[in-house]
Amino acid sequence: MFQVIIKLIAIIMVLIGVIMIYDARILTKKFFGFGDQNEASSGLKILGFILAVIGGLIIYFNLS
Repeated sequence: MFQVIIKLIAIIMVLIGVIMIYDARILTKKFFGFGDQNEASSGLKILGFILAVIGGLIIYFNLS
């Protein structure tokens, strides 16, 4: 049961990471109101990539 919960959390992490990568510009316009949105969108893309990689590694190493 514990492994199923860990896999679900990892899948949600990957999903949020991918959404952050593809919708970074939209999320930046919605949540941040400062002028330089290019840096904020690239920061969200980097954060989304890291989140997706960590979630993928959790899924990969939790296959037992």
